[in-house]
Amino acid sequence: MALKYTPLLSCHEKLGARLSAFGGWLMPIQYEGIISEHLWTRRSVSVFDICHMGEFLVYGDPEKSNLDRIVTMNLGDMPCGKCSYGFMLNEEGGIIDDLVMYRIAPEKWMLVVNAATTDIDEQNLKKHLFKDARLENASSALGKLDLQGPVSCEAIQRLFDFQAQGLRYYHFEEVICLGEKVILSRTGYTGELGYELYIPSETILGVWNHILADSAVKPAGLGARDTLRLEMGYLLYGQDISKDTTPLEAGLDKFVDFNKDFIGKDALLKMRREKTKRLLVCFLSDSRRAPRHNYKIYSDSREVGTVTSGSFSPSLSCGIGMGYVELDCATIGTKLVLKDNTVEINATVVEKPFYSEGTARQNPAVGNVPVT
Repeated sequence: MALKYTPLLSCHEKLGARLSAFGGWLMPIQYEGIISEHLWTRRSVSVFDICHMGEFLVYGDPEKSNLDRIVTMNLGDMPCGKCSYGFMLNEEGGIIDDLVMYRIAPEKWMLVVNAATTDIDEQNLKKHLFKDARLENASSALGKLDLQGPVSCEAIQRLFDFQAQGLRYYHFEEVICLGEKVILSRTGYTGELGYELYIPSETILGVWNHILADSAVKPAGLGARDTLRLEMGYLLYGQDISKDTTPLEAGLDKFVDFNKDFIGKDALLKMRREKTKRLLVCFLSDSRRAPRHNYKIYSDSREVGTVTSGSFSPSLSCGIGMGYVELDCATIGTKLVLKDNTVEINATVVEKPFYSEGTARQNPAVGNVPVT
């Protein structure tokens, strides 16, 4: 039975409660249980309260405002209605934040950022945007709910009377929900077909209750969100990436456009010439035992790295994880030992994703056909 729950932005903002330990609003770990919520998302549809995320609006031409130089994506070629994943970097090429950019109009952009870095992101934007650009922190004005799972398209169509099967991966449209205009994007963090909704905060409780009135939809918490993203090899800011890591070390250089200028480009070009000394790898445990954050990684009794994320995989029934290792240990098939005090877990470096049956890129109108 779905639990009655008040979305966090509206609830916590009224109470004035902000948890600095997490850099954002408190999220529920689970409702009915992490494993059951994880498996329900993989086979049906779940709703996630992601109101803790930050949102900024930037008004101005991407080049004249200097926004294009602040992020690693090429904004000039991005059409309206499209969104793109990338980074804000410091001069050393370290990741200030990973984010998704939405082009709402030719000179209107929405940046969706992590909760823990919202204040730092705002400082960075103010520092580098030119004076004729206008920056608006919309984090308090917007809430965010994610519908994720193979049957999320059908749920969206029932709930909002919107023909969602026509919406392509990493595109968005404005739709009407309970009389309010909301942004609906074909995006997510689970590896499944899914949609993210950006909703005025004063309306979000009504939308949450409207969604959970659909018997096919169940709520899922932070625990399932973490196991779902880890099975896909999706990185978490503050664990797998930070200001002390670069997109090259994290294996995310495909989200960096080296054909344009951006802050940190010189540092990344130097690193690419000299080759990185470490790489982020995925590893599969030989058992159900799961590695944890900060476990040490060994190869032939030599310490070669550190675990950044680890968990039991509900879909694969074994332990999985990610971590940075020295370059000579990053080859697929390399045997590793993950240690913490008396704990030792044998593991093998594997390709990502761990879970290969995700539906995120499928065409919901046709079935198991990739969306171009």
